[in-house]
Amino acid sequence: MKTERTNTPDPRLRQQFDAKIKKYNEASNNNDAVAVAALFAEDAVLVTNEGPIYSRQAIEKHYKEAFQRTHFRDHLDKADENSLHIIGTAGNEAWAHGEWSLTVQEKSGDPIPVKGYWSEIYVCEGDALKVRMQMWNITPPAAPAETK
Repeated sequence: MKTERTNTPDPRLRQQFDAKIKKYNEASNNNDAVAVAALFAEDAVLVTNEGPIYSRQAIEKHYKEAFQRTHFRDHLDKADENSLHIIGTAGNEAWAHGEWSLTVQEKSGDPIPVKGYWSEIYVCEGDALKVRMQMWNITPPAAPAETK
């Protein structure tokens, strides 16, 4: 999983990581809770602005409920260009971070653009890269400029 002495992921891991980001964006834009949850390890933790959610099954339930209340579109995760770092000594875990943005719309409201930052820890399960822990925040909108 890593190249010798550099702690840099091998190209196959990088391909899995890039594919995971693409799948996450597609699943979110399709409001597909099952596909989002499938990207997480069984024992994953999703740390939200409302507290942690434990297990793939609970994460799927969380997204099903969110997608019933709110339509997500234009979801875009963008990894930091220097992201994806091997952690641990076994070579089967990594972490990455980046930015996200999306537009949310509740059934009776206007579309609202939101954005923030994310951080994830991954584990290899067979040939799949799974999210073991995801944490994200929501960046508050910029304050309006003061007028004199």
